[in-house]
Amino acid sequence: MGILEGKVAVCTGSGRGVGKEVAKLMAKCGAKVIINDPGTAGDGKGHDNGPAAETVAEIKAEGGQAAPNFDSVATYQGATNMVKQALDTFGGLHILFNPAGILRDTMFHKMSPEDWKAVLDVHLTGHFNMCRAVINHFRDQNYGRIITVTSTSGLLGNIGQANYAAAKLGIVGLTRILAMESANKGVTVNAIAPSANTRMTQSVPTPKDPKAAEQRRIRLERSRADSIAPLCVFLASELAKDVTGQVFHQRAGEITMYSQPRPRRSLHRTGGWTPELIAEVAMPALKNEFTPLGDSRAHHTGLPMD
Repeated sequence: MGILEGKVAVCTGSGRGVGKEVAKLMAKCGAKVIINDPGTAGDGKGHDNGPAAETVAEIKAEGGQAAPNFDSVATYQGATNMVKQALDTFGGLHILFNPAGILRDTMFHKMSPEDWKAVLDVHLTGHFNMCRAVINHFRDQNYGRIITVTSTSGLLGNIGQANYAAAKLGIVGLTRILAMESANKGVTVNAIAPSANTRMTQSVPTPKDPKAAEQRRIRLERSRADSIAPLCVFLASELAKDVTGQVFHQRAGEITMYSQPRPRRSLHRTGGWTPELIAEVAMPALKNEFTPLGDSRAHHTGLPMD
């Protein structure tokens, strides 16, 4: 028996990329899986039933059980449709994996309100929709596994991805609160930031600097989407019952657990501060604690900055 035997999962955006590989391994490990994917282009436009249907066919060909779903996570109705389908088709629901996503990269001073909203609708609101649609079912049965999907773009920053980064860091906050609120209900909630060679990462412009471009090529070459799946299946299993509220990153064979924001240093002055004292005393004392911008520029997209 597989470690997910008897479990039912909803995997969004699982017609391609990381979502597909995770869904396939979940099925191999015994889960019955709703394969959700509206089959949009990388920017969220269009519709194609093919990717979800193909993933279902591959799972069935390997002896697993799966059913396709073509709704969008960007609507609450789409999320509730997926939950209802899981319950009606497979008689239960125990796992939510939510990697569905789009990209509309551009420098912030050129970003349209439409491109901002479209990305937040799929990523951040999409996480609200899916988590809200499953949470009461999980709480009522005193069991559930939610795996949210963040990104190093949100955790560290990435030029040209203000919309995506804002959504992805918001997902970390949502993950923490859901984990806190559900800890006494047998529900775990963890975030994973996957680095893998997928359609989304391939769409990011190659850096202009030749050395950075070569480093990116090597990283993508080594980062197979299926290498992300074992961590997600572990988090979806009963083996992970004591793991919740955490943020993981995985690239190829490397698993990293991220720290989460905590105070680094505090200064107190009886009587309070003036702007001048902050400049003279507080900032020199705190400056060594600053996070350099260079930490995020390691992930430069290659987008023009002017």
